[in-house]
Amino acid sequence: MPTLLVLPFPAIDPVIIEFGPFALRWYALAYIVGIILAWRYMLRLVRNDRLWGTVARPAPLDIDDFVLWGTLGIILGGRLGYVLFYNPSFYLAHPGEAIAIWDGGMSFHGGFTGTVVAMILFSWKRGVPLWTLFDLAGCAAPIGLFFGRIANFINSELWGRPTDVPWAVVFPNGGPAPRHPSQLYEAALEGIVLFLVLRFLSHRFELLKKPGFLAGAFALGYGVLRSVGEYYRVPDAQIGYLSGILTMGMLLSLPMIAAGLAAMIWAASRKSGASVQ
Repeated sequence: MPTLLVLPFPAIDPVIIEFGPFALRWYALAYIVGIILAWRYMLRLVRNDRLWGTVARPAPLDIDDFVLWGTLGIILGGRLGYVLFYNPSFYLAHPGEAIAIWDGGMSFHGGFTGTVVAMILFSWKRGVPLWTLFDLAGCAAPIGLFFGRIANFINSELWGRPTDVPWAVVFPNGGPAPRHPSQLYEAALEGIVLFLVLRFLSHRFELLKKPGFLAGAFALGYGVLRSVGEYYRVPDAQIGYLSGILTMGMLLSLPMIAAGLAAMIWAASRKSGASVQ
């Protein structure tokens, strides 16, 4: 079937503004905006008494303080995950490049793991209910995922497979073939769709009263939606397909799906209003 329409890639400079050695990039701005909006959304949730019943919750000041911990978990875990999972041979040969996060290269699964570690440490230090903190972070995480995927599109990275769909895009570093704008698919799935699902569960069914359920729903939902998005996306060149259509992103999502389902079942079996550490 011939291509009905090919969309030219928008000429957006990855650098927003530059002053001498300082350069603000869309990629960095996406992280900043995503973290700020996620923090504000978590504050709105903890201040909404209707959603909680008798369940213990963090105070707004706890959420303010957690932002730094979570940010460090995202950045350190995301970079370490990329180095270990996606390009270990390159960074073994060029260890100094491992800290060059301004050149791109972040793993969501690594950032997820880093954030989980940060939440465990923060909960232990401040006495905040751990599973409730997991729930809050899960509800807010799709906001950051949305902006991150938009930044991937602007950077012309992680593009999709060749296609003849009418909305195909010719990426400047993706050769002459029109491709799926898979970054936008993932922004819609992991960002918008997942946020709305979790919002529905938290507000319509008030599932913050069952600590752990929304955290599990996020992990399960992300794992499934990421795997769908991976079907349209070209895997990293240095890894390729692991087996058939299986990619590293799909493989790393499988434990999230299993853990998310287990957390949902465990949380649903508990009495509403029961707080757990």
